[in-house]
Amino acid sequence: MNDNSAVSREKILHALYEAAELEQNLMCTYLYAAFSLKDGESEGLDAAEAEAVARWRRAILDVAIDEMSHLVAVWNITAALGGAPRFGRANFPLDPGYLPASITVKLAPFSAAVIQHFIFLERPETSDEPDGEGFISAEAATRMPVAPRLTPASYDYETIGHFYQTIEADLRALVDAIGEEAVFCGDPALQMSQAEVSLGGAAPVTGLASALTALNEIIEEGEGAPAHRDGSHFQRFVAVQSEMRQFASANPDFAPAHPAAVNPVLRKPPRPEGRIWLEDADAVAAVDLANAIYALALRLLAGAYAVPQADPDKALYTGCAIGLMHALTAVAERAARLPAGPSNPGCNAGVSFTALRDAAALPPGVSARHLYLERAKELGAVAEAMDPADARCTRAARILQKQAARLRDAPVGAMATLAPVAPLPPAPPPPTTTSAGGIDRAEGKDVTVMFDGKRCIHARFCVTQDPATFLADVDGPWIIPDASDVDTLCSVVRQCPSGALSYERRDGTPEPVPPVNLIGLRENGPYAVRADLAIDGEKAGYRATLCRCGASKNKPFCDKSHKYIGFVATGEPEGRKTPKLAVRDGPLAIEPELDGPLQLRGNLEIVSGTGRTVASGQTARLCRCGASKTKPFCDESHRRIGFRSN
Repeated sequence: MNDNSAVSREKILHALYEAAELEQNLMCTYLYAAFSLKDGESEGLDAAEAEAVARWRRAILDVAIDEMSHLVAVWNITAALGGAPRFGRANFPLDPGYLPASITVKLAPFSAAVIQHFIFLERPETSDEPDGEGFISAEAATRMPVAPRLTPASYDYETIGHFYQTIEADLRALVDAIGEEAVFCGDPALQMSQAEVSLGGAAPVTGLASALTALNEIIEEGEGAPAHRDGSHFQRFVAVQSEMRQFASANPDFAPAHPAAVNPVLRKPPRPEGRIWLEDADAVAAVDLANAIYALALRLLAGAYAVPQADPDKALYTGCAIGLMHALTAVAERAARLPAGPSNPGCNAGVSFTALRDAAALPPGVSARHLYLERAKELGAVAEAMDPADARCTRAARILQKQAARLRDAPVGAMATLAPVAPLPPAPPPPTTTSAGGIDRAEGKDVTVMFDGKRCIHARFCVTQDPATFLADVDGPWIIPDASDVDTLCSVVRQCPSGALSYERRDGTPEPVPPVNLIGLRENGPYAVRADLAIDGEKAGYRATLCRCGASKNKPFCDKSHKYIGFVATGEPEGRKTPKLAVRDGPLAIEPELDGPLQLRGNLEIVSGTGRTVASGQTARLCRCGASKTKPFCDESHRRIGFRSN
């Protein structure tokens, strides 16, 4: 396997740092190819081709997400050994010989040669698949074995699977030498878990068995997976290649991708061979922004690994990093559609994934939050100033602004302390009737009733339970707060399932906090939530109905679109065996993942339409694309169907 030095923790950490760099390299090359693919019939594809290319894009992006999962697994093992995860890497393209196993790493648009290269990278050890044309190294890169030394030397390996098997063998040897407890001495709270990110690699590594399980999953899922394993990266790329050949045979002019540059660079390189210098001003601006977004995402992930799981900043930084990757996609797709410049006619640009010299975590605390926020605002301002006619620019700007708002508004974590803020002066008394920001306020002698029309689903509890206060089918004001006693009115308001109605009593008595956090499943309809809610980082009262059909025009809230699209979803799913909660109330945070499910954090009980407990816990990922086969829980179908949340 490997005999270049005696086994040591330092040597294994050295190998894990290379593994992290390798996974990041693979992820970037896959993303680059996916960004170059054309999007629909408007970009020159016929209907069948457009459908196929969209399917290939999803397949490649899913593999890239798996590489991110592998990266998290490698970082968790690193943290378990007491190391600090590495986030840096060399810039593209890597010089021949930088990695062994005849691995060539460069950025290139989707093509027959590129898909063959991906197959070669993910090949099983027994495979004789060749590399793609233009990727074959002039000389096979090998690392010469050296005599045992204190300074760790890198492994040599034929395939990526072989590399991870060598790490496995050395971990076993180190455990045999010094004991499992001594080897896995890192603080487990610094690792990433499912509470922060829904990736398979975010599993706790507490000893040899869990470390080997993580490494084996990396091997079987992609790199070095057995040729017959369904769903492996190798098999997925083979399937894309087979389908691509069919389309190319039927249409010799079939061009599924834009002619993005091979190895784009933003500065005129001292060695121009194999690189494309970008000159077009718009392309340079797009690539520069994409690179900066990627760098900030990495730094946020590094920041997440620097704080323990008890600190809310861990989930905040991870969530913002994932959000930034969606912004990166939009800007990088724009770059692939812009010209590289006059020196390279017929060639488009592409994101170069420029690496920072220092991608490490900032020192935990309030200063880190300020710096992350400052950078996110800078990037958002640049995206907002880009071409407003390009929907990708506006999408990126919107995402960046959202991440900045999350960093600005989220409570400061346990490791940070903000200076006290002077209280705001009391607001002047509101006028008798007001309507602002979409919220109507009806002022009464003892109570003010607020109505948010965008959240209303017309459940009609108000007009049927208190018709004197809530007038049906009238023009003009329809809420008369003084028409019934205040206790009766407030009781009716609390029955409003959508939270469209709320109240403020003059005597200061607040609406009671729900004693149990409940998520009810409406038959063929939405989620009905009762809890102390924060939705997308903003306080949202104690009641809400949230879309689960995927069709609402007011996501994440329901707008009754499920009625018009024929949505079918049982309100009585089978229950899951989950532990009972010791505490059943408290804050419930709901984060609608961009183009993904609802991520819930806090004590929660999911109940059927008849009140039966379906599941309970402190985290859940609930489907909101309408396609999951395990409703109400997410099964990643949103990726398969290309769900868009906005």
